[in-house]
Amino acid sequence: MPNAYIETTVPSYYVARTSQNLIQASRQASTRLWWDSGCSGFELFTSLEAVEEAQEGEPAMAQLRLALLQRAIQLEITDETGVLAQRLVSDGLIPSKAASDAIHIAVACVHGMHYLVTWNFEHIANPFIRDRLRKTVHEAGFHLPVLCSPDELLRYDEDN
Repeated sequence: MPNAYIETTVPSYYVARTSQNLIQASRQASTRLWWDSGCSGFELFTSLEAVEEAQEGEPAMAQLRLALLQRAIQLEITDETGVLAQRLVSDGLIPSKAASDAIHIAVACVHGMHYLVTWNFEHIANPFIRDRLRKTVHEAGFHLPVLCSPDELLRYDEDN
């Protein structure tokens, strides 16, 4: 069974009040559809980093995000994870102000995830750094999972 690391933006989009911005509203809807239709059959994983981020903000929304993340198995943030995350920052792939994004990537790589599901296109699923990210991760001895959004994983019925 394929597995997927769930980064914090996924439960955040799922529980957020529907946006007036059409792009945001579409992302929210596709997140809910993907999640409610079984997450492409993936075994779900997350980390303490995602849980801690999900706890921030409005308490009622935080509770909803945490409830979603309870469906995912929590992966350990190991020394290897820390070393890889630091390398992603020191190599200039992830800015130090976004070190938590480096942790998400590192956890997914160190634990051999097939997919890292996110709405973070600035620092995680950024097509402009993907090749450099893959090279750095490979040089560290790991494999970069497919970095994608829930929308990319939806299986649309072509007859509709």
